[in-house]
Amino acid sequence: MPITITLDPARQDLDAIHRFLAGTYWSPGIRRDIVAEALRNSITAVAIEDTTGGTIGLARVVTDRATFAWLCDVFVDERWRGQGVARRLLEALESHPQLAGLRRWCLATRDAAGLYEKFGYTRIPPERLWMEKVGPKERWQEPAAH
Repeated sequence: MPITITLDPARQDLDAIHRFLAGTYWSPGIRRDIVAEALRNSITAVAIEDTTGGTIGLARVVTDRATFAWLCDVFVDERWRGQGVARRLLEALESHPQLAGLRRWCLATRDAAGLYEKFGYTRIPPERLWMEKVGPKERWQEPAAH
């Protein structure tokens, strides 16, 4: 497959990553500066098409690098889906020396549970109550056009 998976933050194409994330269901309209800050404070794997050098996928991990990791912002360009790109991104992250051996990995997905189950993720039992607090959209989202 003519792609490179890299863990090198210098290879991240912020514009391409922002463009994709701003159109997702999980971060619609996210501001570019927020994406940049999130990438700086995370461990990422990026998929790059060898012939064009374009970013075709990303997986990001938020972690304390000791016990816990939150897998998020996983995307693969539509033209590359079904070709093992997401699998390669996840394998790269799971083999990262600062992530190997963590006690718990978590994620949230609306449409890719089957992929993550192949990596050992299971649904959280209903007796374990997970909660969330969502911050104001003004903190991270582009203002609505008038």
